[in-house]
Amino acid sequence: MSWDDLSDWWLSEIADDTAYGEVVTPLLIQVLRPVASHRYLDLGCGEGRVMRTLAGMGVTAWGVDVSERLAALAGMAVVAELPEIPIRDGAFDGVCSVLTLEHLSDHEAFFADAARVTKSGGVLAIVINHPVWTAPDSTPITDSDGEVLWRPGDYFAVGATVLPVGETTVTFHHRSLSTLLNAAAAAGWSLQHMVEQPHHEYEDQTGIPRLLACRWRLLE
Repeated sequence: MSWDDLSDWWLSEIADDTAYGEVVTPLLIQVLRPVASHRYLDLGCGEGRVMRTLAGMGVTAWGVDVSERLAALAGMAVVAELPEIPIRDGAFDGVCSVLTLEHLSDHEAFFADAARVTKSGGVLAIVINHPVWTAPDSTPITDSDGEVLWRPGDYFAVGATVLPVGETTVTFHHRSLSTLLNAAAAAGWSLQHMVEQPHHEYEDQTGIPRLLACRWRLLE
């Protein structure tokens, strides 16, 4: 996979989809509760959308992204392939990540390295596609009358779905909610707040969770 191909798709995606600015980023800010003058690290920062939002709130924000092109657009960002974070221990007051964890094959390493670069008592906030949504073969379907229905997949299965994006593909790794929360706890994160966001695209599917947002504090 070419990261340049993926960056082209991403830049087109955020330009065309208002949900990132109207739903996803506000949801992150809701759970992160950023404190002015604190330092935050955005894992999977892309072109720096979240970083710029935080900077506008008086927060110092750095980023990590696998794409050199996107990291350059973000500004204060380093290039690395997560879950590896090439930053010194305890460098940040908090870490955040938006729609990134589901693309990583090692979620346990993600929580562990996020803890390593966070100060004792610091926070981690993430927004991801809800595990109900990422379960293998889960998908909205439209019947002959135009009604959008939900076809559930195997929520408790361990698996991944590969979807085409632009000229390449992206893998969505599925983990149940308990798998994610247990991995975070094992890395020293204490859950403080969780939000399950209903679907924002299909009016017929407001009873199906679409996004999951969590805030943890690193145990001292």
